[in-house]
Amino acid sequence: MFRFTLFRIPVEVQPFFWVTMVLVGGVNGIDSGRGIFKILLFILAGFISILVHELGHALTARKYGASVHIVLQAFGGYAAYSGKHMSRLQSFLITAAGPAIQIVLGLVAYFALQSLPNLNETGSHFLAMLAVISIFWAVLNLLPVLPLDGGRMLESILGPARFRITLWTTIIVGVGAGMFLLTKSIIFPIILGMSAWQAFQALQENRRF
Repeated sequence: MFRFTLFRIPVEVQPFFWVTMVLVGGVNGIDSGRGIFKILLFILAGFISILVHELGHALTARKYGASVHIVLQAFGGYAAYSGKHMSRLQSFLITAAGPAIQIVLGLVAYFALQSLPNLNETGSHFLAMLAVISIFWAVLNLLPVLPLDGGRMLESILGPARFRITLWTTIIVGVGAGMFLLTKSIIFPIILGMSAWQAFQALQENRRF
């Protein structure tokens, strides 16, 4: 377990975070020293990008008076906050802050890459991965699928009285997006499929999840 503090926010990085980063980065590339180096760059870029994403949530929640901490775990992470009840608007803004700042990070990395034509191969590769990971992760999280950020934002907009609409949206978008991504990766369709299945179970049992 790796722990540190950033901007006075406790951060915990669980071992399976690194394992899933290797899996997403492509285990097929470890057959050579160069492949291993690229995977290490991918892990570093992913760590920075996902940490910035969670910092967006945590810093916004702290601004509203909550106590916060960040956990990076398998397939991503979360920013937990307690000590203050948030309004639906505050919850929406806290949730939206994560992908918003991650998109900004991705754009900064992209424009830095375009502005530095003489950057060495390692630097160029790192910036390219940072841009791709940041934009892809932010867009994926904006899908209206619980428990992703987009699903939480939709839940904040619709409120508890229309929670079944949020669940149905999770099922439809989760299945559709999962099928679309099936030709590109197996990991993300599994995550979306599990989200859709949980939403279906919640509908059947008439409970939240």
